[in-house]
Amino acid sequence: MTTIKVRKNGPYLVIGGGVQITDHEGKPIQPDKSENFVLCRCGHSRSKPFCDGSHRGAEFDDGS
Repeated sequence: MTTIKVRKNGPYLVIGGGVQITDHEGKPIQPDKSENFVLCRCGHSRSKPFCDGSHRGAEFDDGS
């Protein structure tokens, strides 16, 4: 089972395998880790769609 956890003021944490990520042209994007990885939610990551921790410096607030 794959779980996507929304982290308060942070990225989406994807736990579990079997997730396929594609870009806007449908080309596959491979995460560094095959089982667990984090996806950017703030828009500041230099490694989009993956999180690089930039939300901390940007003081991202998810509004919750």
